[in-house]
Amino acid sequence: MKGIRQLAEHLNISIGTVSRALNGKPDVNQETRRRVLAAAEELGYVANQSGRSLRQGETKVIGLMIESSKETVENADNFFLGVTSGLQSVFSRHKLDLIMLPCPSDEDPHEYLKRMVARRIVDAMIISDTQRVDRRIDFLSRGKIPFVALGRSLSASNVPWIDLDFEGVADHAVERLIALGHRRIAITAPSSEANLGYLFIDGYRRALERHDIAFDPSLVIRVRSSEEGGYQAAHELLLLEERPTAVILIYELMAIGLYRRLMESGVMPGRDLAVIGFRDAPRARFLQPSLSCFRISLYDLGVALGRMLLANMPVYREFYPGDGGNIIWPLELMPGESDAFDPKTGEKEFEPARLSFDNRTVEF
Repeated sequence: MKGIRQLAEHLNISIGTVSRALNGKPDVNQETRRRVLAAAEELGYVANQSGRSLRQGETKVIGLMIESSKETVENADNFFLGVTSGLQSVFSRHKLDLIMLPCPSDEDPHEYLKRMVARRIVDAMIISDTQRVDRRIDFLSRGKIPFVALGRSLSASNVPWIDLDFEGVADHAVERLIALGHRRIAITAPSSEANLGYLFIDGYRRALERHDIAFDPSLVIRVRSSEEGGYQAAHELLLLEERPTAVILIYELMAIGLYRRLMESGVMPGRDLAVIGFRDAPRARFLQPSLSCFRISLYDLGVALGRMLLANMPVYREFYPGDGGNIIWPLELMPGESDAFDPKTGEKEFEPARLSFDNRTVEF
């Protein structure tokens, strides 16, 4: 079955009557509507939504643009899965669909976005991985295209965004480590121009200044936000003439690579180097010693993102009158064992964990 014309010919009914029956118009009697719906189901008829979208000037589709690369696939966690679950819970109330738009790492995100907009496949956009200066924001703003950014940028003003509290995480982590006795604290940052890296370092620098600790550029390790990046970060830290006693990670899965490289050199996380991760990712929960990190509800973040986007779309604005303002999303510290030791004595600040098997007990 190719279209409504073939369905009408099959039923020997006018195209107009079939169209009204499919769209639930009241001027079609119940028996005719029943016949039309039954035949459409039997013959596999599906309405041409692209044609309807052109006529109505909307697609009922929201696009979520994300970075796609070998690295992001291999190091994928549940971040966007959790966010999209929250987004869809909002969009489904208005019969809106969400599609993922993965931008290849070897393509300019600005050009990719322009192509998606030119094809008119979505009514609005959610962009992520915002850069320090992000041309996508300027393009969407100039084009009056409804959008919201998952992340801040120096580009344009008065644009809707939600961002994680990167400064707050760095500040809280530094305060915690200083309270435990650390003075030489390293930090990792993305090797890209992602704005979150600048925010993270700014929070770190301000926290050090409050305690009269000089900012040391050699303690800012710029690597890829991946397990391999964590391995490289640990390698660079080990090469420093004066090693730090603690490190704060910008990406949770970096801890896996970092633990591996440290242990290869006989350096024990949680005993010789305090480690604080960024987010509580499922794969990082299996690390030992357990990783101190921060908790966030990805579902709630997605809900807030969806509501903010619709609040900035004229058709849906009335449903979300109080959701148009920008948000810095807080994270809650989850203390673990990876930083619970005194850097002066090396003694742990927690009871040692014990595993028992075959009538033996192993302490670590």
